[in-house]
Amino acid sequence: MKDACQGRRHVVARMIDYGSGKMSETPERQHAEQPRRRRGPRIAIVALLLAVGLAAIAVPILFRLWKDNAGRGGQQPAEPFHITGNLYYVGANDVTSFLITGPDGHVLLDGGYPGTAPMIIASIAKLGFDIKDVKVLLNSAPHGDHAGGLAALQRASGAEVWASDASAGALASGGDDPDAMLPLRALIWTGILSYPPVRVDHRFKDGDVIRRGPIALTAHVTPGFTRGCTSWSFQVHDRDRVLNVVSACSLTVVMGLRYPGQGADIERSIRVLRSLPADIWVTSRGRPWGRYRKFVASQTAAHPADAFVDPAGYRKFIDDAEADYRQGVTH
Repeated sequence: MKDACQGRRHVVARMIDYGSGKMSETPERQHAEQPRRRRGPRIAIVALLLAVGLAAIAVPILFRLWKDNAGRGGQQPAEPFHITGNLYYVGANDVTSFLITGPDGHVLLDGGYPGTAPMIIASIAKLGFDIKDVKVLLNSAPHGDHAGGLAALQRASGAEVWASDASAGALASGGDDPDAMLPLRALIWTGILSYPPVRVDHRFKDGDVIRRGPIALTAHVTPGFTRGCTSWSFQVHDRDRVLNVVSACSLTVVMGLRYPGQGADIERSIRVLRSLPADIWVTSRGRPWGRYRKFVASQTAAHPADAFVDPAGYRKFIDDAEADYRQGVTH
């Protein structure tokens, strides 16, 4: 009789509660489940602490890798080469720098990212020149990909920096352009997009000529990309001919940078660049003027300089930039 009663109690204990749809549990089963339920939160806490610990180790490493890569903008070293006369390419794979050599000291145009300065110095040395013989540093635009390495190059060479009136403030502040929109300026203020401040030794105006011995470069302030965007024109001697070289500052409209009269500035800059005679032309980025393509062609050309003579490409560069501007394209 006692066994039968106990059996009924077990049956009742395991009956389905049809109101809730759940199976009732016996005290014995509840007691057996308690240690397992207690272990669950403990495992979760241990896993969380382990994840936090791994993150604490990984984040500084990843940040350092990101900072190193950002410091050079993803640029890689490129083979330096002679273009013609006293003009040489010493930049990275896309962000450009040019060396103009002379008996009284050299001129270096554009400094790339902060992290590409060592590449530029190494390229100058590979060509048989010394960074300490660079006496003049010039710039196209005060953005971090063209001016970021100027401070390091200035320290290494002792050279003097020349800048347009409109670019000087941004260079001296490490890239803080007052025409940039607030979110972009905030990234500069926090150091994310800034670069080492540059000591500006001289300011020039549109049409001024920067001289170093026989070297003479004419500054053409061609605003629009930035207020102080500067294109440069100069001549090089190739055998028995004189070639006109133009380093054209960008004509693109950049998202996040606006100022009154910007449209009129771009219109004027297009006219100015069209008026400049150009046998050889370059820009602060290698792809628009075909850096690698022309370098490869020069290696097999009967006369290497011929690979860089490209007046038609210069006109197309301006035409394409004007078409983008008319269509409202921003970058």
